Amino acid sequence: MKLKKTNAKRIQNPKTIFFLTSNKSKFKEAEKILNKFGIKIISKNSKGIEIQSNSLEEIARVCAKKAYESLKRPLIVEDSGLFIDSLKGFPGPYSSYVLKTVGCKGILDLLGQKRRRSAKFIAVVAYASKNKIKIFKGVVNGKISKKIFKGKGFGYDPIFIPNGYSKPFSILYSIKEKISHRALAFEKLGKYLKGE
Repeated sequence: MKLKKTNAKRIQNPKTIFFLTSNKSKFKEAEKILNKFGIKIISKNSKGIEIQSNSLEEIARVCAKKAYESLKRPLIVEDSGLFIDSLKGFPGPYSSYVLKTVGCKGILDLLGQKRRRSAKFIAVVAYASKNKIKIFKGVVNGKISKKIFKGKGFGYDPIFIPNGYSKPFSILYSIKEKISHRALAFEKLGKYLKGE
């Protein structure tokens, strides 16, 4: 029995976990949330193999599985996307590429003066450890603004207005840290690791 108790305690306080990302802003968001659960993460500047898929879950799962096979250490992979209803979910899993190529302005140009501007941010976190991969998902609904706002943040923060607010994440940065898709997904991961 003592052995089991010791082992349970060790699991509840996991060792350092790799977060495979080169995005410093993503890392800071995740670090802040997981610190509350006593979980330490280290940024590893690699995302490994990333497949082409319309499913964030599949992308994160396959990437986490391949990375664990290589590193043999508990690790996290996160993939997220902006899904715009009137654009049939575009850019979705291709959000990062679209941001790099056309940016927020390109999205606003695509939408033009469309009235229907509803959208959602989805984040999927895949946690890989020995013999298992767990998926945690966070979703925040909102709409696309008609102009680019300044402020803090990154990615599509200057044009995404969460439901219940009149300004985008780039202006509501302190609120974003609590209600964003990424915050929700990492909160779920933290609770899982704490109570595993």
